[in-house]
Amino acid sequence: MRHFLLAILFLAYNSPAQKSTLPIIPQPNEVSIKDGSFTVSPETKIVLRHSESFKADIDWFNDYLEKNYGFRLEFIQSESKMGNFIQFEYPDFEGGFKENYHLDINKARIKITAEGNGSGAFYALQTLVQLLPPQQIKSLKVAPTKKFEVQCCYIEDRPRYQWRGMHLDVCRHFFPVSFIKRYIDLIAAYKMNVFHWHLTEDQGWRIEIKKYPKLTSIGAWRSGTMVGSYKDKKYDTIRYGGFYTQDEIKDVIVYATARHITVVPEIEMPGHSLAAVAAYPWLSCSGKPQEVAKGWGVFDDVYCTKDSTFQFLEDVLTEVIALFPGKYIHIGGDECPKTRWKTCPHCQTLIKKEKLKDEHELQSYFITRIEKFLNSKGKQIIGWDEILEGGLAPNAAVMSWRGTEGGIAAAKQKHNVVMSPGKPCYFDHYQSKNKLTEPLAIGGFNPLDSVYNYNPSPKILNEQETQFIMGAQGNVWTEYILNEKQVEYMAVPRMIALAEVLWTLPENKNFTNFVLRLNKNKFILDMWQVNYAKHFITKIK
Repeated sequence: MRHFLLAILFLAYNSPAQKSTLPIIPQPNEVSIKDGSFTVSPETKIVLRHSESFKADIDWFNDYLEKNYGFRLEFIQSESKMGNFIQFEYPDFEGGFKENYHLDINKARIKITAEGNGSGAFYALQTLVQLLPPQQIKSLKVAPTKKFEVQCCYIEDRPRYQWRGMHLDVCRHFFPVSFIKRYIDLIAAYKMNVFHWHLTEDQGWRIEIKKYPKLTSIGAWRSGTMVGSYKDKKYDTIRYGGFYTQDEIKDVIVYATARHITVVPEIEMPGHSLAAVAAYPWLSCSGKPQEVAKGWGVFDDVYCTKDSTFQFLEDVLTEVIALFPGKYIHIGGDECPKTRWKTCPHCQTLIKKEKLKDEHELQSYFITRIEKFLNSKGKQIIGWDEILEGGLAPNAAVMSWRGTEGGIAAAKQKHNVVMSPGKPCYFDHYQSKNKLTEPLAIGGFNPLDSVYNYNPSPKILNEQETQFIMGAQGNVWTEYILNEKQVEYMAVPRMIALAEVLWTLPENKNFTNFVLRLNKNKFILDMWQVNYAKHFITKIK
């Protein structure tokens, strides 16, 4: 182990990709260290001359300072002649770069340059937060000082991809609003900008729909849960469930928006819908009573393709649209068995009426019909790569999870793509080869370095096709993730590695240097008492 740590140190300090060992993650795309430091104290002022454009981000920064360092900074209208201020400026570069920022720190002032209606100022402040001296954070029970130094440096930074996402399944296991906000804070801290909220499944319906109250009174609760490994087929008999009210969801949206996070809801269809069918059996082909699933897997009872089902889904989506302001609604589309459709008189009649080839084209018809409805409401659909089967809906974006083939096919058809292949983007997989020392997981092996070395843009795509790769995301499915601490353990630091993949240009990346910065950056995780996995955390100081 000692030789391994020495090798990391040597490579990190001597790599051509090495730009700095400042504790900044993601690695800025242009950074230079300057002599000296800027002194932050309660006497430091914030200069906000132009407008209120940056005030929400500054309020977030002041809240952070107050919580962790014990003071806030005062606003003034013009620079102090004596120096020691933080000022915000509009950029000289042309508009349209809403996530770009410049951060210039010298001994007299900190200057942040960003577009007033973008995310750049917030990301600059996140970078500044990582430069604050962690050993003085009062939550670490060290006597706080009212004066500390920040390294002088100059940074010009911008993201590589527009979709930098993290997913969380709250259906297999449910998590309260307080944890959803904590998860969003973790995402935002590393300049990720999408939270994919998986809200409906066979094992539970988690979003209040006022027109259909049984979705939560019945569909949000199951009579037991699978215990241990899937192959053991063991279940407890404890009633389990929960859901988010619409007011709670609105609260989460406001919280996320303040951190420049877009929340993308997932309402699964036509498969993985057993919780809805349990609430309203007429949604299925058979109409027979069902129970919310206790175990994991794929179930044959899915939404039937009759008009009453589409009316139900349009009603549900109308309420979802009113809650979520983002462009995309995720409609699932994965793992839909065609068993019931093959014997359903209505589904077979519809296949003949629409001159469809088979049940795969019936699924395409289903997805296209939902897409037309969402497009009419100003929204776009995104779905798992199975929505390619039978023909891709005209405006659909594809989330590629079964490898990269689906994403490649969609990009070649000029559809937007989010890469999320099981290897290495499924963070419910093991992160160590020694499974005996790890909590039970669904399988697979996705260590930190494989996440870090992932490139979301396949080389097989030409330059034009590559433009359709919006980015990537990490997925956290919770069949085997029972509580909040375990979510953090499985997601962090792999989420942090993916954040650098999605922000930093490949030529500026270096894994050994990343590990060095992660060791310096871990004090922020300690401050938040994050239960992160420590496989690559060393005693380097």
